[in-house]
Amino acid sequence: MSARSKARKRALDVLFEAELRGAAVADVLAERTERASPPVPGYAAELVRGVQAHRARIDELLSAYSSGWTLDRMPAVDRNVLRIGVFELLYEDEVPDGVAISEAVLLAGDLSTDDSAAFVNGLLARVLELKREQAGERAAPAAAAPPPTIPADQ
Repeated sequence: MSARSKARKRALDVLFEAELRGAAVADVLAERTERASPPVPGYAAELVRGVQAHRARIDELLSAYSSGWTLDRMPAVDRNVLRIGVFELLYEDEVPDGVAISEAVLLAGDLSTDDSAAFVNGLLARVLELKREQAGERAAPAAAAPPPTIPADQ
């Protein structure tokens, strides 16, 4: 397992734990970083902070594009895997889109239900499609393009 794959798993652990405990994500991250057992790699902390910084927008996209599923109905593991995947798709330029999706699908397949990998794959593919559509609209003349729905606050 690559270092980034391990970091994604650790980020998922922190996000999942915070949700399960009803604790602030920043507090759980600080506790886990201080305890360092298991260690929290730098990329894991970056993912956790990034998901939290963009969580409202990420959750908005997940809610809008998850056909028939509310965030509350999703298994907590899936919800947090998807948050990491959307964060990497939209805000981590160094991570290729295919890698972000593949890693999320692997996490879901390893840690969640039998149907989770396909669900995560389909939902992240929709977000990727939206990302690509928005990128194309930005390149079009301003008068012809509607306002983008994905903020460029990277």
